[in-house]
Amino acid sequence: MSKARFRPRRARALLRLYGLGAVVMRRRAAFLGGAILVGLAALLFARLADAAGELFHHIVARWWWAPMVVTPFGFVALVWMTRRIAPEAAGSGIPQTMAATRHPERGMEHLLSARTVLTKLVLTIAALLCGASVGREGPTVQVAASIMGHAHRLMAVPIRASVYIAGGAAGVAAAFNTPLAGVAFAIEELAAAYEQRMTLLVMAAVLIAGMVSLGLAGDYVYFGAMGQTLTVGQALVVAPVAGVLGGLLGGLFSRAMLAVGASRARPLAWLRAHPLHLAGLCGLVVAALGLLTGITWGTGYATAHAIISGTDAPYWFGPAKMLATLATAVSGLPGGIFAPSLSAGTGVGYVLSMLFPDCPAGAVVLLGMVAYFTGIVRAPLTAVIIIAETTASRGLMMPLLAAALVADFVAQFVCRERLYHALSLRFSADNVR
Repeated sequence: MSKARFRPRRARALLRLYGLGAVVMRRRAAFLGGAILVGLAALLFARLADAAGELFHHIVARWWWAPMVVTPFGFVALVWMTRRIAPEAAGSGIPQTMAATRHPERGMEHLLSARTVLTKLVLTIAALLCGASVGREGPTVQVAASIMGHAHRLMAVPIRASVYIAGGAAGVAAAFNTPLAGVAFAIEELAAAYEQRMTLLVMAAVLIAGMVSLGLAGDYVYFGAMGQTLTVGQALVVAPVAGVLGGLLGGLFSRAMLAVGASRARPLAWLRAHPLHLAGLCGLVVAALGLLTGITWGTGYATAHAIISGTDAPYWFGPAKMLATLATAVSGLPGGIFAPSLSAGTGVGYVLSMLFPDCPAGAVVLLGMVAYFTGIVRAPLTAVIIIAETTASRGLMMPLLAAALVADFVAQFVCRERLYHALSLRFSADNVR
């Protein structure tokens, strides 16, 4: 057999196709480099958000009356700044990411621009300083999608919808330290809505962002490990009840949130026409609830962790946290509803645990948590994996899935539209500026 001769022309062709200057290599570099930056940004954002929440609690501990001044005036100021600087920074960030996938190149102009995401970061932290019931996970999705888009622009690679899907999913993975949940979120929420096929590079971006967060923050469980399980008989009784209750309450939350933005009722229409008045009113509601209860401020992470761990809580915590989160969400502030909704879900689960005293309380709480969260986001697979990973409760996967599926079925009768998808229509790239 004769040796194959070296052919310069063939070598140059291969170099153009696979070399450092080739589009395929630049795309890979953009995905992988962007994923690393997403992990770092998510970790930094988490540290700053936690510090802001702790600082607010210190202020309340020293001056109990401060929220009646700081919260409503803070809401007004933050909404004014949002509308003045970057209107696309309002709200969660997930709807903006979804809207950007419809017009990927145009999405970088406003929805995912550097101005928008920087405003999002700063004002979400400021909202936590005011005691707003917001989370950082939704904003992390928008920030992560923007980072991935800018990485592709830097490498002179065309931006496709999969770029934002990868960025958003990587943001979820890094925010919760849950790589599997990031993949599920990409498939169920982002990719499914736009019929985009997940590629190996998208999966790699999700896993790399999660690994960066894991490497720097350590192998922690977001809500703490919960090892309780249910027998088959207990699961067959509790899961459907949790699914119905969580689906109803989650569907009501979504319907109320969408109604504030679309209802023709005169009071709501007047408030929409005067957004600063709406923000001030919402701030007063959040401040009053916080002062009355003492546990509805911020993300609600500490309270949720305590309830899952077995600490007693007031039976009204769930409804109070739902109302505080709703008031914050409709005010127009930048900030997400992921963490506050999970926290409110533990309150729903706590009420369920009182109805089923013979069942392990922690396991019942998680069923209520997954059902309520599914009722809002209508993404049962994502909800189950997030809660299973954030509580290390893989032994409850089947009951969790059963409760989530029932909740998804029930919620559609209360609110036909899926919350994030309906909100994304308001951020359509066709309507931006």
